[in-house]
Amino acid sequence: MTIATLTEQLNNLNQRGNDGELILSNQDFALTLHIYRGKLLYATNSIHRVRRWTRALQQHCSTWKWGVESSHLLDNQFRECGLLEQGISQQQLSLIRAKLVIRNIVQECFFELSSYTNLNSEWKDNQKEISISCQTAALSSQEIRSVLYRTTQMHQQWQAAGLAHLSPILSPTIKAGTQSQALPVLGKYLNGNLTLWDIALHLEKSVTEVTRSLLPLVEKNLLEFKEIPDLPATTVEQPVVETHRLSEVQPLIACIDDSPVLAHTLKKILIPAGYQMLSIPEPMRGFTQLIENKPDLILLDLLLPNANGYSICKFLRDTPAFEKTPIIILTAKNTLVDRARARMSGATEFLGKPPEPQELLQMLRRYLGQ
Repeated sequence: MTIATLTEQLNNLNQRGNDGELILSNQDFALTLHIYRGKLLYATNSIHRVRRWTRALQQHCSTWKWGVESSHLLDNQFRECGLLEQGISQQQLSLIRAKLVIRNIVQECFFELSSYTNLNSEWKDNQKEISISCQTAALSSQEIRSVLYRTTQMHQQWQAAGLAHLSPILSPTIKAGTQSQALPVLGKYLNGNLTLWDIALHLEKSVTEVTRSLLPLVEKNLLEFKEIPDLPATTVEQPVVETHRLSEVQPLIACIDDSPVLAHTLKKILIPAGYQMLSIPEPMRGFTQLIENKPDLILLDLLLPNANGYSICKFLRDTPAFEKTPIIILTAKNTLVDRARARMSGATEFLGKPPEPQELLQMLRRYLGQ
């Protein structure tokens, strides 16, 4: 099963507006894609279903305690959508966060799917009663294409790093007799209880970067990769993390760029001019910060780690919270072609990097109505 084949199947289902389940499976793997009127409601994988769900919640809605009182919903085939509906109805979860949870889970499932071959494809018509909130949180064809594109990039990076023989669902575990002092930074994560996906979330790094950094330890016979079981659904609890919008008085400018030099430069320009600045070096992991703080304007670099600036811009434009937020592309690639492509991706304006202070401030005042 290739991503291209899956893309075609999902496009056909979307065009026909089908209701049901697309099941992709072989003797080792099974992935069910829940479809409603051609939109992707959810994806369920036969491996680490609760771990995947828990990771998505930790990243996008860590204050929501779904815990034991909701565990009865985990007994049915469509359980996660029931939990999301419960969280939305109790006003503990926004529609945007629900959509982000779904995107995370679907992306991980697609990534794991790309490692398997000789998969059978089966379609089952299935009419379900779906709440309005779950229908709204479902992924449109455009959002599905964005997730598939991102998955393709991740898989290419995974293979280029020489990791095709491994899976992110494995747990890196210190071998018996190895002194944990030899691993001062990562030692606490290598206890056999966390998968590579889990560790990547804790470290806020890509799963490829984390896995590649562990290979020298495997070569030294200090570490091995093991399969571990899923988490029990009834014991999962989320840590409480307090979040708040920055000061309401000064306009908030979000800078999505991995360069600490540029972040420092922008800070020297923006803070004295009466703006607040939110620095986000990794866009997808920092998306929760954008949602929580709702910046008045976004500065976006084109060259980002593990992401394409044009795709991020389009993703932001497809997100209701940022549909009308001014997005200014910052890049050294200041050509007519780049400008045209930026406009097509939904960018409001285009600015060369490094930006001239007066030009940047004039642009901010123009788009913030100051």
